[in-house]
Amino acid sequence: MSAMPTVLPSSAVVLSTADWQARAAAHLARVQVYTGPRRERRARGASHPVHDFLFQYYRYSAAKLEAWHPDPHEAMADSAEARERFTAPVYRVGDGTLHRAPAGMSAGTRATMAEVLALLRAIHDRPAQFGCYGLHEWAMVYGGHEIRHAGVAPLRLPQPEIDAFVESRPVACSHFDAFRFFAPAAKPLNRLPLAWDTRADAEQPGCIHANMDLYRWAYTCMPWVGSDLLADCFALAMALRVLDMQAGPYDLRGFGVEPLCIETAAGRDEYQRRQRALSAQAHQLRGRLVAAIAHALAT
Repeated sequence: MSAMPTVLPSSAVVLSTADWQARAAAHLARVQVYTGPRRERRARGASHPVHDFLFQYYRYSAAKLEAWHPDPHEAMADSAEARERFTAPVYRVGDGTLHRAPAGMSAGTRATMAEVLALLRAIHDRPAQFGCYGLHEWAMVYGGHEIRHAGVAPLRLPQPEIDAFVESRPVACSHFDAFRFFAPAAKPLNRLPLAWDTRADAEQPGCIHANMDLYRWAYTCMPWVGSDLLADCFALAMALRVLDMQAGPYDLRGFGVEPLCIETAAGRDEYQRRQRALSAQAHQLRGRLVAAIAHALAT
């Protein structure tokens, strides 16, 4: 893969009131494709096992996702509208613009962003592995253990066939947050030793969960990295979540999600093809995150 970009433009781009309001409206329309249905489902006590995951697992509210912030190198022309929306301690007024104020970043936020930056750089430097074939969801229900979506969607195959498939394949999960949900009997089947204390050491850029987590790292560093990048990471995470659940053992056709049958050779080939394509997208987003965070910390 190509090297990551490491710097953003040194001079600020000043957005007119009309420019940033149009950007904010476009961002809102983009994410409301998901936040709108999410709110509607919650209002009637329903859930979507694929789309709601990004709001449940990642714990970033729909309202925060909808709120727009400029890119790190952008400022807004001073106006009453800008002053009402972009406030201290993140923003300050000066030289006829509203721009981010580095002094508004707490020591704790700075330390967290530095940790995220180090992790993203470390993941980028590791070789990508594409041999897991999405088997983690199968390992979670191995032996009938805690079938999480049992009340929402049935399993596609009988339990004995699911167990036999898990036993027939090398299980190669590199993401601790997926591995920790494995059925106890499936954990010894994983080829990679994973533990909480060393979980970051196993993160690698081919993993769909590590790439999904780019959304986590983007919102962790908000508003300093900007909403355009956040929305791009969210969109990638949603595409990865769809692939994740398509390849799982659940029958989600009632939710408009067609299965990707990784229990077949053709299904595994298709899974890996899509995994590689999404990993390439993640590579570019990881580079943009590195550049944005490094810019915020150096300002």
